[in-house]
Amino acid sequence: MNFIKELQWRGMIHDMMPGTEEQFAKEMTSAYIGFDPTGDSLHIGSLVQIMILVHLQKAGHKPYALVGGATGMVGDPSGKSAERNLLDTETLNHNVACIKKQLEQFLDFDCGENSAEMVNNYDWFENFSFLDFIRDVGKHISINYMLAKDSVKSRLETGMSFTEFSYQLVQGYDFYWLNEHKNCKVQLGGSDQWGNIVTGTELIRRKSGNEAFAVTTPLIKKADGTKFGKTEGGNVWLDKTKTSPYKFYQYWINASDEDAANYIRIFTLKTKEEIEALEKEHAEAPHLRVLQKALAEDITVRVHSEEDLAAAINASEILFKKGEEAVEGLKSMPEAIFNDVFEGVPQAEIAKAEMEKGLPIVDALSTVTNFLKSGGEARRALQEGSISVNKDKVKEDKVLNSGDLINGKYILIQRGKKNYFLVKAV
Repeated sequence: MNFIKELQWRGMIHDMMPGTEEQFAKEMTSAYIGFDPTGDSLHIGSLVQIMILVHLQKAGHKPYALVGGATGMVGDPSGKSAERNLLDTETLNHNVACIKKQLEQFLDFDCGENSAEMVNNYDWFENFSFLDFIRDVGKHISINYMLAKDSVKSRLETGMSFTEFSYQLVQGYDFYWLNEHKNCKVQLGGSDQWGNIVTGTELIRRKSGNEAFAVTTPLIKKADGTKFGKTEGGNVWLDKTKTSPYKFYQYWINASDEDAANYIRIFTLKTKEEIEALEKEHAEAPHLRVLQKALAEDITVRVHSEEDLAAAINASEILFKKGEEAVEGLKSMPEAIFNDVFEGVPQAEIAKAEMEKGLPIVDALSTVTNFLKSGGEARRALQEGSISVNKDKVKEDKVLNSGDLINGKYILIQRGKKNYFLVKAV
């Protein structure tokens, strides 16, 4: 497998230094990507860079994942309009450990010569004094060179601290150190990192005379112009305690056709032939969302598990199911997923004691929950056959009781196909 050719057909290359492809063709090459440890989980924006390392290793090269234990204390100004809060050592160490655990889901850290390795730049910066740094590193890169970088120019009017200004030198030294100590010849990263990366190649050239190369990936943009990896609730995280597998699956299944065609190349390991076959099948029946399903299933399994995928699919389909299958599906659904599925649905609370003695459906629909405006409207809806309780059609004589509670506390009321209401017994 040709690493660069693989990235090119997948649309994963933005910039590349001359000679980079020849370097990868010549020998097994070590390359690295830096990950920001300002949180204890990576999000799907980081998944682009993870996939680059996955392809690198599959092509027989050696991936290094650098976590910025030192640079996390400084903060990268690239793409930022304001300075970030700096983190303490204990928080950074915790974040670094969590990130390594996530990377181990994708990369093989024990496969011989091209095993993935994780490095922390705090290890070489910990005892590097300020005076030593400005003498051994600072003298090689001019202020003019640093000011010409977009990440600096864009902030000159609003202001930038010396801490952030120095970031490109610090990241440049990371590349130099890895080149010297790990024979690392290529740095990979997002297109916003180009300026920082070439500072590293320049530092290597001036300090040691070695060759060094760079490859950057495009920043992903959604077809509708909204930011990739963001929802109304914020980032889509890889950690299931921050973004549940259901919500994770939903993010991908709801992608537009245009975005899905782009994402399936970037975020899956499917071959060109497999993807083109899926695209053909999708074009013949777009309403079946073949591309979105293939994409969502592939990523959810690799980030979470087969079991999490099955639960997410079941939860996604529950709103479209009817009768006994729907009732059983609701009752077997874990509470966390149930809450995810019905997040934002109007709710009302009711005392468990009332449920135990029985609550007529007309009262439940009107005076107790105000789901419907009056008892008269409730009776009409029941007579029309448009009311369901836990996906099961009910009539005017229905009395709600404890046996109707899902997970011992919820009742799902529905009018028609799309109007839901949640009753919570407390």
